[in-house]
Amino acid sequence: MTTRGSRRGELDVAALGDEVALAGLRLVGVRIRVVTTPQEVWQGWADLHDAGLVVLTDSAAEVLGSERLSPGSPLTAVLPS
Repeated sequence: MTTRGSRRGELDVAALGDEVALAGLRLVGVRIRVVTTPQEVWQGWADLHDAGLVVLTDSAAEVLGSERLSPGSPLTAVLPS
């Protein structure tokens, strides 16, 4: 999947959740969206609609519930707590 002008075959990966849990992902080029409230989770989710994969903290995944599995939503992975 090619998105946001990436090279052919690269997947645009983003992450949504608290800063401490996601800090290491920044080292490998993941777009990080730090959120602390449910409202910020929903806004962040809307802003990352173009990502091929969104890594979520367990708290962000809980807020999104089954919405993250809706058709047209990015693929998601949830970090273990």
